[in-house]
Amino acid sequence: MIALKKQVCDTPDKGLLLINQMGIDPMSLDMLAKEGIMALRRAKRRNMERLTLACGGEQVNSFSDLKPQSLGHCDEVTEFTLGEEKFTFIEGVANPQSVTILIKGPNQHTLTQIKDAVRDGLRAVKNAMEDKCLVPGAGAFEAAAHHAIVSSTEYQGRLKFGIQIFADALLVIPKTLATNSGFDPQDAIIALQEEHRAGHIVGVSITTGQPIDPIEQGIWDNYRVKRQIINSSAVLASQLLLIDEVIRAGKSQARQQEP
Repeated sequence: MIALKKQVCDTPDKGLLLINQMGIDPMSLDMLAKEGIMALRRAKRRNMERLTLACGGEQVNSFSDLKPQSLGHCDEVTEFTLGEEKFTFIEGVANPQSVTILIKGPNQHTLTQIKDAVRDGLRAVKNAMEDKCLVPGAGAFEAAAHHAIVSSTEYQGRLKFGIQIFADALLVIPKTLATNSGFDPQDAIIALQEEHRAGHIVGVSITTGQPIDPIEQGIWDNYRVKRQIINSSAVLASQLLLIDEVIRAGKSQARQQEP
């Protein structure tokens, strides 16, 4: 390892970092430290896999397999003590395909809340990148869909009642936004519908309860999430109606069998 450092670190600004999944004896650690080689022992396997992705290089099982082509690259390695634990930060990696986010908080509940928020945010970004499109948020999509459905003259007869119920169900999202923000849902929905009748695609503001332009405010929803919600709602409604029919048929059959 020392010979490899002398081979690849030809300038004073370069250093060598050794990361091992197993232990390193104190004598070896002392020899490496004297040569300016930073050594980390008992690293977790998942961290080793992430480091290979981020820094490049490859994992080796023996010092005899070490060669310059096996090394990765990073700009800076620092160690911080947070609380009672020490953390090593490897920054400026060659191929940042994998990262670690350190979350700090006063208790486990706070950590869980932050972790869920970070995960949801990363998934939202991932969905947007894969879909290559977004949907205006703040209830604007639901209000626009409601207006388009009730304005349509394509459906006639009894089918129109089911379409109207589905359209009204879409307004649950903006109503919930207004209610959770402390505003009257009826006033918010009326103002929202008036704007959509005028041809404006607007949503509900959680700060004022009035219609706002979600595109201008930068409020967006994932396309695939909206699509899945609409598909799931129709499937669930069909299943509930089917259960009602089964129960009604069972009661009718029981009456017929009574003497």
